[in-house]
Amino acid sequence: MTAQLRRRIRAGDTDAFGELFDEHADAVHRHAVWSEGDPVLAEDVVSLTFLEAWRIRESLRPDGESLRPWLLGIATNVLRNRRRAARRHRAALRRLPVRDTVPDFADDVVGRMHDADQLAAAVAALRALRRADREVFLLCVWSQLDYAAAAEALGVPVGTVRSRLSRARTRLRALAQQELDRPRGTPVEQGEYR
Repeated sequence: MTAQLRRRIRAGDTDAFGELFDEHADAVHRHAVWSEGDPVLAEDVVSLTFLEAWRIRESLRPDGESLRPWLLGIATNVLRNRRRAARRHRAALRRLPVRDTVPDFADDVVGRMHDADQLAAAVAALRALRRADREVFLLCVWSQLDYAAAAEALGVPVGTVRSRLSRARTRLRALAQQELDRPRGTPVEQGEYR
């Protein structure tokens, strides 16, 4: 069935592409939410992922199992490109003159709840991981890909996926605890911990 679906997608069959979307859009959305923490942005990532998948459909290998690794690989690249664009945007904003701003007290109110502190620590720890480790963690743990599928999505050997996942899990435990121990209001920069 998958080989036939692959052939139909490669040939530009819109019904086959609709089946692909119906089957895998939720997985791509979950991957994007866990990667970025923003459900609204995740919807944009899903759209861009499937637009890109349609654009490069002829490059889809005619053989293979699930199409989810292919789509999650595309989603990972979309997320990388979005992060690059966001960095450029932030750099441009930093060049603008500074205006007086009113502090947002909502984070302080939410931060008083224990569960919110733990969630924030987990998100900060995840963002502090090296990009390669974070991507493997998100694909294997949150998107539930096996090692081989994650390796296919990222274009790396299976052994690399295993070592990155092991390193990511170890670092996440330590980083989450460090984040919980960190004085409130002290920001963590992405990739700060290595």
